[in-house]
Amino acid sequence: MKIAVSATKGDLEATVDPRFGRCAYFVIVEVEDGRIKDFEVVENKAAMAFAGAGIQAAQTVANKGAKIVITGNVGPNAFTALSMAGIKVVTGAAGMKVKQAVEMYLKGELGETKVPAPPFGMPPIPPGRGRFRGPPAECVCPNCGFRMPHQRGIPCSQHI
Repeated sequence: MKIAVSATKGDLEATVDPRFGRCAYFVIVEVEDGRIKDFEVVENKAAMAFAGAGIQAAQTVANKGAKIVITGNVGPNAFTALSMAGIKVVTGAAGMKVKQAVEMYLKGELGETKVPAPPFGMPPIPPGRGRFRGPPAECVCPNCGFRMPHQRGIPCSQHI
């Protein structure tokens, strides 16, 4: 099994880069019988892309045969591209050494991420609001999709 790790340098002792799409390198770690067997270093040519770095980076790791990505954060476009390629995403490893992050994943101490992070450097959009267009006209339950009219002055989270 191959695990791609976003890295600041090209070796197992490198620090895991917090950014997936704009990391300097991917360390592609070959794992066999729960142990690190070998690794390959791939320069991330998408790191300096004007736009679409996450999608291009996802294509790079998919082309290398990775089944898992370990990184700090993955934005929504890269997350979708990785998911569609059948690649599991593991986040929260920023600042660790590449080898340490892989070993923690293999022990079950780092788990798969089910939702993407906002694009790196961008604040999250408050729930229920568009890009600074004011409160929504209706409240929507994030679990079941139930909709009801928004009552002014009462947060949607108190309705549903």
